Amino acid sequence: MTDNKTTAVTKVLVIGSINMDLVVTTPVVPQLGETLMGDGFATHAGGKGANQAVAAARLGARVQMIGRVGRDAFGAQLKAGLAAEGVDTRFVLETEGVPTGIASITVSQADNAIVVVGGANAQVSIADLDAAESAFAEADVVLAQLEVPLATVAHAALLAERHGKPFVLNPAPAQALPAALLARCALITPNEYELAATLGQQASGDAWQQQLAQLPGRVAMTKGRDGAYHVLADGQLHHQPGFAVQPVDTTGAGDTFNGALAAFWPLGVPAAMRLACAAAALSVTRAGAQGGMPTRAQLDVFLQSQEVAS
Repeated sequence: MTDNKTTAVTKVLVIGSINMDLVVTTPVVPQLGETLMGDGFATHAGGKGANQAVAAARLGARVQMIGRVGRDAFGAQLKAGLAAEGVDTRFVLETEGVPTGIASITVSQADNAIVVVGGANAQVSIADLDAAESAFAEADVVLAQLEVPLATVAHAALLAERHGKPFVLNPAPAQALPAALLARCALITPNEYELAATLGQQASGDAWQQQLAQLPGRVAMTKGRDGAYHVLADGQLHHQPGFAVQPVDTTGAGDTFNGALAAFWPLGVPAAMRLACAAAALSVTRAGAQGGMPTRAQLDVFLQSQEVAS
């Protein structure tokens, strides 16, 4: 097996959020009570769970998703969009009386202000997971984030353990994790700030290196254009450098990394990190979170170009 080819399709189960992003561009961010004329408006499929599911599917994984949308137009559109990407949505439930999750994003002069309303994402429950337990049994790897209730995420880790499946957690939005949940994670994938928050510690200077060492073999920390870091089980620090590209839009790069890491999980963490960093780099060369996510064919071409350039 080479470092960028899998011999079988990876079966990825994603538990997470599904949002519609509502993006308004304005000359300046409005003050309280102020009405402005905006420059533009667009809607984009989002939510960390959905983003990571799409990233894994485009890279060739067979993906199932557990989540919730509202019984509304956004929910129908998002669920159909996931299905069009090849994501199995049989366990994406429609929730009566609760709207689909949204993120209201005001963009002004390359900065933004964001309000997230969890909506149906907050209703993803332990009972939902139990009803979908067959998906845990079928998966090669289980991937989750923290945009659904923490108790649900903890139960997902328990079910993954019950079925002998690796549980990968992207601990975002950042918060301290219970020791029992952390112990069930085969891998966590924080950025530098999220790593400190996950451990209930402070992010400062080179503290991340000591924090990585606290969980040997179980952290892949992303560090933007610098790539990613992983402490091997023997304590050795492994650095996967980033890939030099001309960025257009960094939205969704972290979700692309996580989806790719799951898709290439059978290769082992260091090799999967290389492919995940390449996929994340490629994703920032186009606009949109899901819009920039590469297919497996596009990733292969990109890696070949990097090898020629070197």
